[in-house]
Amino acid sequence: MANRIRRVIYVKPEHRAGIADLATRRRTSESAVVEAAIAAFLAPEGTERFEAAVFALRLDRIERDLRRLERHAIITAETLALYMRSWLTVTPAVPPTAQAAAQAKGRARYRAFMTALKRRLKEGRSLVNDVRDEAESQEAESQEAESQQDGRQRAEAADEPREGA
Repeated sequence: MANRIRRVIYVKPEHRAGIADLATRRRTSESAVVEAAIAAFLAPEGTERFEAAVFALRLDRIERDLRRLERHAIITAETLALYMRSWLTVTPAVPPTAQAAAQAKGRARYRAFMTALKRRLKEGRSLVNDVRDEAESQEAESQEAESQQDGRQRAEAADEPREGA
């Protein structure tokens, strides 16, 4: 015990359990585990490794966020393109005599659109989330319907008389 100083430290219960578990697995004392952890933390290369690990975790989180944003941008672009194709395909040209009325109606619809958009943004709602939720709901309903159909078919097969019986 020469050249050692006794210190009392406070650790979270989960860290205490982790220290005890590691000491048991390595067949060493808890003091040795804590001493090794402190030495690794204080060593210059240990600090660099720790910082690199933290940096890698942050980069991974940023990468996931960017992938989610990219997916949302793709969904938005596809939604707009699909709408434009549909709108251009089915909307007839407006005759010159009805242009003024059509423009007035268009301005009124645009104001209604902007009001609805502001309301959705204030509520924190998102078309992407609405579409995802609706798709998940339809997927669950489809799976449930398939399961019920399979159950009916099995029941019908069980009710059919067997040959030779």
